[in-house]
Amino acid sequence: MRIAIFHDYFGAIGGGERVVIALAKILDADIITTDTDAVRKIDPSVRVISLGKTIKFPPLKQISASLKFYSVDFSEKYDFFIFTGNWSHYAAHRHHPNMWYCYTPVRAFYDLYLTFLTRQNFVTRQFFRCWVSLHRWFDQRSISHIDSIIAISHNVKNRIFQYHHRDANVIYPPVDTSLYYYIGYENFWLSVNRLYPEKRIELQIEAFRIIPEERLVIIGGYAKGDHASHYAEKIGMNLPPNITLRGEVSEDDLRNLYARCKGHICTALDEDYGMTPLEAMASGKPVVAVNEGGYRETVTEKTGLLVEADADKIASAIQFIAKDPARYKEHCFSRAKDFNIAEFRNQIEAVLPGTGKK
Repeated sequence: MRIAIFHDYFGAIGGGERVVIALAKILDADIITTDTDAVRKIDPSVRVISLGKTIKFPPLKQISASLKFYSVDFSEKYDFFIFTGNWSHYAAHRHHPNMWYCYTPVRAFYDLYLTFLTRQNFVTRQFFRCWVSLHRWFDQRSISHIDSIIAISHNVKNRIFQYHHRDANVIYPPVDTSLYYYIGYENFWLSVNRLYPEKRIELQIEAFRIIPEERLVIIGGYAKGDHASHYAEKIGMNLPPNITLRGEVSEDDLRNLYARCKGHICTALDEDYGMTPLEAMASGKPVVAVNEGGYRETVTEKTGLLVEADADKIASAIQFIAKDPARYKEHCFSRAKDFNIAEFRNQIEAVLPGTGKK
């Protein structure tokens, strides 16, 4: 069976991009996307078809991606179509049978609409309102062409029902535990995330400002044309000496940092799912995460601590775990295996037609 995976763009390396690569390799599928800047950094072996670059200015980037997907026609070339991301499903109206592997309904349109609105100045706020009001209607219309929906977490499943009034099954994204390894517990904590406001990296910075004896290394970048450039610049200013902002690193370097760090910290606002805690666990490392969203589905009391989104409480959790991070090690390895890529393969193949599995 010939399968195509439509994905918004590869402008930066993140969990969503890694999932697309995993899907493509499992299903021997082609990836159809727009920007391809980061795809070769993840895995140069995958087959990628580019529809052309997007306009690197919000919201023109998102609009141009939507239009590109809406206009294409690969219906005669493939037997099944998978959509990932926020904009690729605009191709659904002429590509059937199909499935949306949903990371989340567009958060700027729905659950974080007011949050995004308050970040704008008076002029851009009016443009933002107009864009959301029009594009949200097209978003809802496009979803009506989706045949079936798979959510990446129960958190996202609930959003899909709330905003699109559709049911969805849940298949957690995979972690290839065979790629991760343990070296030891060196004197630094690791944070891995896109440099977006909803990741609340400022909480991490304030927590480590409170505990100068602990070090933090922040890994991640952002895609041009998203809403993140000013935020990324802001968090890079006046960092305390115990925090290093490294930007994007290679996959090999990232796994090496996981292997050597003391623990992992994540603070995203109502995170859709969160791949990075499981990557840390696959390296035997404990996690301090905010007690919200998808983190509740992966982090347990045996693999780390869930705390309120408060700098003092995050700092206290870090100090507690730092006394003996090794006590979480075996439980972390075991928990990561529950989300291994072999289980993901079985579940994905079970919902696709023509795989011979039920």
